[in-house]
Amino acid sequence: MRQSWRLLLFRNYHRSSSQFSTQPLHHFQAISSSALVPSLSSFQSLSGVFLGERINPGIPFARNFSSEPLVESNKEPDHHAVISDIFVRCSGASDIERELESSGVVISHDVVLKVLKSLDSSPDVAQRFFDWVMERDRKRLSSKAYNLMLGILGVNGYVEKFWTLVGTMKGQGFGVSKGIRDKVMEKFEKDGLSSDAERLKAVFASGSTDDSEEKIGLRMSRIVRNQAWSEQVEIQLRDLNVPFSTDLVKIVLENLAMEPSKALMFFRWLEESELVKHDERTYNAIARVLGREDCIDLFWKVVQEIRSNGYEMEEETYVKVLGRFMKRRMRKEAVDLYEFAMGGANKPSVHCCTFLLRKIVVGKDLDMGLFSRVIGIFTGNGNMLTDSMLDSILKSLRSVGRFGECNKILKEMKEGGFSPGSTLQSKIVLNLSSAGKKEEVGEFVNHIETSGNALDFKAWASLVEGNCASGDLEKASTYFQEMLGKEGVSRVGYVFEMLVNAYCRKNRAIDACKLLRDCVSEHEFKPLHTTYKSLISKLLVQGGFKDALSLLDLMKNHGFPPFVNPFVEYVSKSGTSNDAIAFMEAMTSKKFPSTSVVLRVFDALFKAKRHNVAQNLLPKCPAYIRNHADVLSLFYTMKSGKDNVATMSSV
Repeated sequence: MRQSWRLLLFRNYHRSSSQFSTQPLHHFQAISSSALVPSLSSFQSLSGVFLGERINPGIPFARNFSSEPLVESNKEPDHHAVISDIFVRCSGASDIERELESSGVVISHDVVLKVLKSLDSSPDVAQRFFDWVMERDRKRLSSKAYNLMLGILGVNGYVEKFWTLVGTMKGQGFGVSKGIRDKVMEKFEKDGLSSDAERLKAVFASGSTDDSEEKIGLRMSRIVRNQAWSEQVEIQLRDLNVPFSTDLVKIVLENLAMEPSKALMFFRWLEESELVKHDERTYNAIARVLGREDCIDLFWKVVQEIRSNGYEMEEETYVKVLGRFMKRRMRKEAVDLYEFAMGGANKPSVHCCTFLLRKIVVGKDLDMGLFSRVIGIFTGNGNMLTDSMLDSILKSLRSVGRFGECNKILKEMKEGGFSPGSTLQSKIVLNLSSAGKKEEVGEFVNHIETSGNALDFKAWASLVEGNCASGDLEKASTYFQEMLGKEGVSRVGYVFEMLVNAYCRKNRAIDACKLLRDCVSEHEFKPLHTTYKSLISKLLVQGGFKDALSLLDLMKNHGFPPFVNPFVEYVSKSGTSNDAIAFMEAMTSKKFPSTSVVLRVFDALFKAKRHNVAQNLLPKCPAYIRNHADVLSLFYTMKSGKDNVATMSSV
């Protein structure tokens, strides 16, 4: 007598459609085999439900489940192009392994097919790739993959290797497809290989292709898909009179992926009828089919059964299902899946943890509960959080305008034993302070200090820079004063120059001058020579002539030569004779500067046509200047030139 669940399925299959239950399930509890019998509502029609089979391209997976690069774009990366390029460039196994590892790609069945198609005109490279996959993961090679390789060999004239591969395919239960037969037959006939052409005809006529598991699996899936499950369906499947191998079951389940209810009925019927003993591969095949939004409860039941039977979740299962979850924004389910996988032998990589954390922080709402769970799962398995992980998370946070919430992230990572390094401290405070987020900056500084660390030089410099960028010069000055006290005077010169330039850009050069004098007097600080020069130039432009003069004395004390040019220009254009005297007395430690400097001032005044200022300045100079031959000659020349101009104008 058949089991009651099957009779109910037969009777109710065509009732009105309803979605599979999506109520949360505590899927980590022990579940007996009997608990896996699906409910009646679970098998109602799903024909109208779309199932996206393509993996989200942003998921980073590789060898141990993940090393695919983090990609936020929805554009699918050309992994097959990367792999093709690696096999074109590299021939050694170690070189290939290293390149694949650094590129972070997954070699799935679909990728194998794409790579072979891209190498159809490079038979040697294609053969190297095919052999590499066969040696390391033969299950990635389907009948279609064998036929693609067979076509490459045949069309490119590799006759001996072609026949060798035909023999290998027979041993695997695969046959030559009609399309490949036609392409290679045309090549054989064109090259006059009549015996090989006849031999190929004989191979195809033998019916070997019809006996391949791919062909049989396709026929079985059509039987199941094209009618409601019934005893008649079971009879038709049995009448095919073929053994149900693991590969055959996988093929049928994959072909039923768009109808998960029928796939599960087929899976359970095989189990009940003892036609096959399900193993790790068949369990993973049905898990991949059920790993979707409308089958979530059934998925977790099957997944738990995988674990309870001593099997592991395969990389392909994890990748595909997590891809669907993230595509549907099912972040909680994605974290559940991550937790399950981390509890097995094949653990997701560090890249996968980072990927999940990034996806969580860019969600519609920042779910710190999920974020904390991922951190706990990751560190609970003996892993360490790193600066590169935080940097990647912060980039995602900034991309959605949430950088101000970075302290929440840091708090959770602190619980995981993490504290950001120097470069990240600098980056965080620069972003926060430049955005004017004073409270968040204070919270971050407190976070670092309570972690038993202290802000380093780069972070202090970034605090000053960020507040300059936001226009809060008083706060920037305060942070500089603190930095000066903590770091000393020897390393902060360029930071001070940045602060001075910020003041000058706000037309506050006089305030900057006062700050400089205070720092020099209170901390024995020595500004850079370029700082003096820049500030003096700005002071003269912004009406701070006396302040600029005061800096000349400080420059002398710090061993810098006097900065003459801007003063000469200022006096010649807008200064008085008293300004000129004040400048010349301030620039030298002697009573009066050298004659050459005085001559420069007079010459500049005459060129600016300010003869009256020059005439007023001359009697204020010492006698040795007034009587100097060069000075007298300059005045005589200027007077003669002026008289000549006057004479010519009166003619």
